[in-house]
Amino acid sequence: MHRRARVGLLAGLLLLTACGTQSAAVTSGPSLTERTPRSLGPTPFTTVHPDPTPAPPRPTCPASGASITVGPVDAALGHRAVVVKLTNCRSTPITVDGYPDIAVLDADRRAMNLTITRGTSYMAIDPGPKKLLLHKGETALAAVSWSNTVEAGDDKASGTYLAVARGKGEHPVVWPVDTDLGTTAKVTLTAWCRTFPT
Repeated sequence: MHRRARVGLLAGLLLLTACGTQSAAVTSGPSLTERTPRSLGPTPFTTVHPDPTPAPPRPTCPASGASITVGPVDAALGHRAVVVKLTNCRSTPITVDGYPDIAVLDADRRAMNLTITRGTSYMAIDPGPKKLLLHKGETALAAVSWSNTVEAGDDKASGTYLAVARGKGEHPVVWPVDTDLGTTAKVTLTAWCRTFPT
């Protein structure tokens, strides 16, 4: 694992604001990563656009108490990563266990056909699944990483949005994230943790 890449990822985390997001109801069922690519339309997710000004968006707290934000893309030698931050925004504790449930969406908000793996990548070490109890205001982090490697003869893929839920079957939020996947069509995901291993 390259220390410089990890330092860059942690530096990107500092840019993550404590802004809240809105969640939209979706029917509990298969993991986002298991669904057949289809048009999501305007209703399954609530798209959250980061405020272009320095001021963060008006905070909101979903019924689950799990407010999710996504940081800026951090880059290193053809590799990319974003830090996902989950904050308990309600007065009672919530639990976070295992890995986030994610899907990469194209510009039309269609789920892309990708390979999503769990583990360590060039950009982040996977601490492994562990149940976390978060009190009000406490946070959990996860990293979503990919490579923009391009191989001759293959079609390049690029996502426009990242749909993130606390876990399988939970309500996701959608955040604009430019995922220039090259021809790899692969994303690597770490488990929720309080701080990233170094």
